[in-house]
This record gives sequence, C-alpha cells and structure tokens, in this order.
Amino acid sequence: MDKIRVTLPDGNVLDIDKGTSPMDVAAGISSGLARMAVAARFNDKLIDMTRPLTESGSLEILTEKSPDSLEVLRHSTAHLMAQAVQRIFPETKVTIGPVIEDGFYYDFDRETPFTPEDLVRIEGEMKKIAKEKLEILREEVTREAALKMFDEMGEEYKVEIIKELPAGETITCYRQGEWVDLCRGPHLPNTSFIKAFKLLTIAGAYWHGDEKNKMLQRIYGTSFFKKAQLEEHLMMLEEAKKRDHRRLGKDLELFAFEEKVGGGFVFWYPKGVTIRKQIEDYLYNELIKRGYQWVISPHLARSELWKTSGHYDFYRENMYSLSIDDEEYIVKPMNCPFHVMIYKNKRRSYRELPIKYAENGTVYRYEKSGALHGMLRVRGFTQDDAHIICTPEQVHGEIEKLIDLALDIYKVFGFEKYKFELSVRDSQNKQKYAGTDGEWDMAEDALIQALTKKEIAFERMEGEAVFYGPKIDVKLYDCLGRKWQATTIQFDFNLPRRFGMSYVGSDGAEHTPFMIHRAIFGSWERFFGMLVEQYAGAFPLWLAPVQAAIIPITDDNVPYAREVSDKLMAAGIRVSIDDRSEKMGYKIREAQLQKVPYMLIIGKKEAEDETVSVRVRGKGDEGAVPVDEFIQKATALVASKSLDLA
Repeated sequence: MDKIRVTLPDGNVLDIDKGTSPMDVAAGISSGLARMAVAARFNDKLIDMTRPLTESGSLEILTEKSPDSLEVLRHSTAHLMAQAVQRIFPETKVTIGPVIEDGFYYDFDRETPFTPEDLVRIEGEMKKIAKEKLEILREEVTREAALKMFDEMGEEYKVEIIKELPAGETITCYRQGEWVDLCRGPHLPNTSFIKAFKLLTIAGAYWHGDEKNKMLQRIYGTSFFKKAQLEEHLMMLEEAKKRDHRRLGKDLELFAFEEKVGGGFVFWYPKGVTIRKQIEDYLYNELIKRGYQWVISPHLARSELWKTSGHYDFYRENMYSLSIDDEEYIVKPMNCPFHVMIYKNKRRSYRELPIKYAENGTVYRYEKSGALHGMLRVRGFTQDDAHIICTPEQVHGEIEKLIDLALDIYKVFGFEKYKFELSVRDSQNKQKYAGTDGEWDMAEDALIQALTKKEIAFERMEGEAVFYGPKIDVKLYDCLGRKWQATTIQFDFNLPRRFGMSYVGSDGAEHTPFMIHRAIFGSWERFFGMLVEQYAGAFPLWLAPVQAAIIPITDDNVPYAREVSDKLMAAGIRVSIDDRSEKMGYKIREAQLQKVPYMLIIGKKEAEDETVSVRVRGKGDEGAVPVDEFIQKATALVASKSLDLA
C-alpha cells in the first residue's frame, strides 16, 4: 500500500498508509487522545477525524482544549438542533445553519411560529439525540444524487443551494442516524460530545437576506464543552441585556427611532446630544493640537462626482439618489471625494504637506431592514472622518501618529484591551487591486513598522484588504469581553489617481500624493451605542448629561436649591432640580434610575450652613460639604476626564 508522511506539532514524523484517518493516527499515539479527539487540522484545514488522509502534510489532533474545536462543536450543535426540530415538527424545512461568534443559528421554513415553549421541547429532544451517541458521517455525493435525494425529501432550499454550487465542486452531506444535511463540515465524531448547550432566541430572517424572499424563522443558540463555561456565558448574556443600548437609550432619554420617519434614522434627544457634544469637543481640540483642519462638506453631489470616484459603479445599490432639475444627485455615502475637492481647489506644494482634513460628516447608506440594529447598524450616521494627504516620505510618521491618537482616545474612555488587524492584498491575485507593487509594499511596510515600533501585536488578514489599499482595523473589547469595531486606518491608491491629485515636489515636478482615510470612533452612532453598553448608562462625570441632581427635602428648601443650582451652572456643572412635591426617597430613586453621578440633598440644616449633602452614584451618602468644595471637586474630575467619582 502507498505510504504518506505526516508531521505532528511536536516535529515527529509518521509514515502511514495512504487512506489512514486522523482517528487512526490518534489511536496509534494513545487511546486517551483518540477518546478526546474532536477534529483535526491537516495542512491548516479543519477536517473530520474520520476523513481519509491521501497526501503528506502536517497534522494536528484537536481536543476540546484547542481554540478551533469550539467552532466544530457549535456547527455540530446546529445540526443537532435541526434534527431535533424535524423529529418534533416533521413538516419543517431546513435551510442553513452556520456558526457565528459566540454560537450558532439555523433558519427554518415552518408556517406555525416557534414559541419559547417549543425551544424547551427542542432542547429536550437534543439531549435525547446527544445521548444516542449517533455517529456523524461524512458522505461525498454526486450533484445528481444530491439533487435527487433532497428533492425527494422535499427540501427545496437544499436543492436551490446545490444548483448554485460551481460546476465540479465536491458536494458533501453529513448523516447522523435518520437525519442528513448538505454541509461542508467538519463535524464531531458523534453526538455524545454535545453536552452543554442552550437555545436562546427566535427571530425572523429572509431567505438569502433578501426582503423579496420568504420570511424564515431563525433559532439562535450556543454551546460549550463544559457546563461551567455555558453558565458563565449565560450570565454574561444576562448582563448584556441589562446594558442593551436600545433599552437604556429609551429609559435614559438619550435617543430614539420613529416609525413614521423610517428605520435606521436616529433622533438624538437633548441628553444624548449633551453627551455627544462633550466627545465632539474633546475630539475637536485633540485634532487641532495634532495639526488637523476641520472642514464641512455638502450632503448632496451630482452623480458625476461619484462616477469619477468609482463609488457609483461599485456602490450604487447602497446609495440614495434624487433628481434635481432633471439631473441625478446622490446623497453622500462617504466624505472622501469632498475632501479631495477641497484639496484640489488650488495647486499644492510639498511644503504644505501633510494636509489633514477632519469632518464630522453625516452620510447615508442603504441597509436592508433586517440588518438594522439600534445605533450599531443604521442608515444615516456621522463619521469622525479624516483624510491625511502626504508625501511618501511622510507616510511612516503619519501612521505612527494615527496609532498614538487611537491609543490615547481608547485610554480616555477606559478601553484597555483591543485587537489590531492588518488587512493586506491577496498576493496571488494582484490584478484585483489599484496601485503599484511599490505602493503596496511601502504602505504595508509602513503599517507593519508602526505597529511593531509601538509593540502592538496584530493579526495579518491575507486577502482582506479592499481593492484600493491595505488597512488597519481595531476591535475594542468592552467590560464584558465583547468585541466592537472601532478604528480604521486605510490607505487609498484609487482616489488620488481618479481625481488627478498632485503636489509640486522639491524637484519642481508634479507628484501624486499618498492618501490615508481614518476614523477613530468609526461612527458617532455606533461608538455611542458601544459607550452606553460599556458604562451601562452610568457615564463618567465629564460625559453625564446631568452631573448633579439637586433634591430639596421640602418646598421651603427650594429657594436655596435654586441658589445652589445657579452657582453650579456658573461653574459649568450640568444640574437639574427636582422640586416636585414628592417624598425624598422617591426623588432619590428617580435620580438613581437616571444614573445621575451626584445627588445633592438640601434641607433646613444645609441651607443654614450653606452646604449640600452629597450622595454618590453607586456609593451612597458622603455627608455634607460646602458648596464651593463640591464645585472644586466636580470641576477637577471633569477637567481630568476621570472615569471615577472619587
């Protein structure tokens, strides 16, 4: 029999028979490893433990301790759920069931809506199937056989998927007991590995995400290898519910969406605007100190501008358009072409560079209604946008400055953990990208050098760059360990050429500048939603819309309360007075629900002594202090942008 050679992670090399499976290899190492094996990685590709090996390569046996094993577990749990659904509700048709971050889902076509009680029944059936220890078997089938099988089963969605597969592609099915699904895999060896899982929610989803298609029912779930891991995750989800920015935005009167206006368009309420304005002012001053120039650009432009930029051809389906004097105009989906036009208003010299244009530019992009999600996914949003236009020699320094800016801002808002991703082009398909090899090499080198110099670990994302240049993306981790998309630092080799941007170099000749897009927050809406959840609505003092709630005990104390209010407002402190004829305990509870940092209780003694009794959010009563002393403390905390109230 033919032999192949596999190399294990420890460097050991095994000569094995061609067709040997990873499970056979694991059993040859130890029976314990074979029992714990979940899947295998062969030549950097995840495969089933029973998959025959037909060529030489590197092999790693994955157990539940391996990071990639969780993906396999959740994929198999999605299949387990679908099998349980069809056992209980045999009329249900299955569609797709992928793994997502922190879990999985499966979309079903069923006329009767699923209920929470149904989820309990489905979970129970899943536990039964898991205990049956059904082998999960991979089968390669011909296109004709697959079409015939799923057609006879009445699985019309699977038939549609098969017909859309490229000619010549290997088609695989996975079978467990009586149930079979069209799937690429890989999967667990058998269902008994699935022990700790939970079905979470039911939602609607259009087939292929297209509103013109049928509405399906999506069941979300999650699974872990250990019950303790599942319980920890479920506790995190409960905490996340309490922090949901959509609920807190309504309860704290920060923002809202109006059905009459349409989905994805935000109404910023006074308190929300107050918070946003503090952040805008902070960013404005930071950028002025770093050499930026602030600009404002129109919301509309002739379609010709977008045709020049290339957005009209590549982004048309996401644009809103209207006709003015029989001419097509586009509501701007991005700010870049406008900043280019400002740059091009006169001839530029290398002595002027770098030029840094910044704008809080409101843009509009079409999103399907099913994709909208509170402040995190909207149709109209404002970007903290900026474009750095510089010479090749200035590129490295500018990238370092952008990273410094991002890190400084993260620190101010209390984000201590983040992940940097470097998206580069597919080296095997260079023809898909704008720019020369030299420009790409310089840009990638600048990004890598800057990250290395700052001692920032990053993940290289091969082939993930957009066609016009490499980029850095930053994901922030919140206090619950969830990742949020934040900063993007993006090279652009496309627009400078399309618009004929140039500068006169020291040699007197015309040169094409480098252009770098950057957004630190990403969008005000998304960052605001993230902050609401990060702080659970309890904003630091410098951001809080109401920094101090003055609570007079009786009507007789109201005049002094107003004196204190005037004094605080004169010092720049945002104040409210609760002079309603309600009990003091009720007023305090109301201020607590609104997450006001300080409650200043005023009674007869405070009025006589010209003091206020201070209650601190989350800490309680701190006693009476002179008004001037409180003002001094509060203004110092605001000036330092402290995250604490101490």
